[in-house]
Amino acid sequence: MANDAAPTPAGFRPLVVIPVFDHEHAIATMVEGVLASGTPCLLVDDGSGESCARELDRLTALHAPRVRLLRLPVNQGKGGAVLAGFRDAGGHGYTHVLQIDADGQHDPADIPRFLADAQAHPADVVCGVPLYDASVPKGRLYGRYLTHVWVWINTVSFAIRDSMCGFRVYPLPPVLRLIDEETIGRRMDFDVEVLVRLFWRGIVVRNLPTRVTYPLDGVSHFDVWRDNVRISRMHTRLFFGMVRRLPRLLVRRTPVAIS
Repeated sequence: MANDAAPTPAGFRPLVVIPVFDHEHAIATMVEGVLASGTPCLLVDDGSGESCARELDRLTALHAPRVRLLRLPVNQGKGGAVLAGFRDAGGHGYTHVLQIDADGQHDPADIPRFLADAQAHPADVVCGVPLYDASVPKGRLYGRYLTHVWVWINTVSFAIRDSMCGFRVYPLPPVLRLIDEETIGRRMDFDVEVLVRLFWRGIVVRNLPTRVTYPLDGVSHFDVWRDNVRISRMHTRLFFGMVRRLPRLLVRRTPVAIS
């Protein structure tokens, strides 16, 4: 098991990356919230339709150079869009990526708090732990716990409180090494798999509570059949990966990090 938990280079230069696929009704509000934090933003257009593409062009022109647009000609899935954002961020010299969803679930007012924690602990991942209001669909709420249990099994730890929240800050150097060396799920399996594999490499996961609502535009790209099959296959792969790493994971027994 590689250990990538080394200090990051001097300096802290974060970038907010938002994967976007047909979220034209919510994305302007999200961009305004990001810019209020004073952090530059990269919109990754994951093969959106014409209406959303026009809105992204408008926002980029309006807020340039604080907002940039990376356009993927063909839909890659959420994971594929975030991976493209990682590589773009690395190419522009950023040290950290804050990932946040485009649909308005997450509160951009929490961005300064997440970035402050990441700056204080620059080698760690800072991961959101949702605080839901009454808008959360009960099926989604209960369904998340099965994945939580699998993640706890596959890390032999309770260090990752919520592996599905798409509001998190990554240190770029270990992430770029990971995606160069291993294949990561490119769709709804991405958020879980990248976090587990970073944990296996010795990265500490810090858990920050954050308010989550459902959502501004009502758009969900979760395919109940295909994505559940994909996630089940991912848990199987991770389980066998955990078995190979079990001795080291048992020695490590990382405590939960909560801010």
